[in-house]
Amino acid sequence: MNKKLDYELVPHPQYGFLQVSPTPSDEEITQFYANEFYSGDYKNFNNSSLEVQIADKDFFDGQCEDILYNIAKVLEKPVDGLRILDVGCGWAQALLYFKGKGMDCYGFDPAPEAIEYGQTKGLNVKHAGIDRMDVFGSIKFDVVMLKNVLEHMPNPYEVLKEIREKVLKKGGLLILDVPNEFNVFQTTGRDVHGLNDWWVAPPGHLNYFSNDTLVKLVNGAGYEVSLSEASFPLEMFLLFNDCYVGNGKLGKEIHKKRVNFETNLRKHGQVDKLHEFYQALAKINLGRQIAVYALSSNI
Repeated sequence: MNKKLDYELVPHPQYGFLQVSPTPSDEEITQFYANEFYSGDYKNFNNSSLEVQIADKDFFDGQCEDILYNIAKVLEKPVDGLRILDVGCGWAQALLYFKGKGMDCYGFDPAPEAIEYGQTKGLNVKHAGIDRMDVFGSIKFDVVMLKNVLEHMPNPYEVLKEIREKVLKKGGLLILDVPNEFNVFQTTGRDVHGLNDWWVAPPGHLNYFSNDTLVKLVNGAGYEVSLSEASFPLEMFLLFNDCYVGNGKLGKEIHKKRVNFETNLRKHGQVDKLHEFYQALAKINLGRQIAVYALSSNI
């Protein structure tokens, strides 16, 4: 058991990912997401602030381009004209990028100021909590994306099932991108530097996934996983004795190294190799994030 404040982490009995117990109420979760996630220090910690995203636009655009690369690969078609829903779209920076590539973009988020911003940019986004998925009624989507969202939800299995049954087209693509917590680099770095489990953050984060447990959950909810892809293994720097935890200055320097790593490969025509590298990391449950691309049943 791993306790923090008044919570403990327990494995899901069927899929093995860790969940906070007791589970906060839907009201507590929605209030946290609306009032804290985009405000105060937390927004800078989780890259959710508009200022952070604009200042690091090249990095975030690179992430968006990676998503489009994988969508086209899995669906075996160009992204132009595909209808995408971004659940928890925040300041809609991803949707703006996707719109520029010809996608038909929709999104919703609990933070009213973020939605107002997206609407001023001409996007079809709505203010809504993340407790229901059919915000746009009977409209069905080619792609549904939840980026840094599933870890906040008290009932991830039910959410994925609802998306498959009510929101995603048959044969459509689900994209999940979550923190890869309790990975070996992370826990070893923690032990090397005598740290606590800094990534355990209830009531913000309710679920803690690895690639293995996320794939089990997605398959169990009626999807077929086409690929898993990690992001750069930032915790590796802890094993270089660069302890960035609680050190904002060093954290920015390390982030810049990660950006340089990806930018240099992209500039020199090695995008395919970058994806192969991150997919290999996912297979051994390493990387700061894990993204899963899964097709819904055609039945």
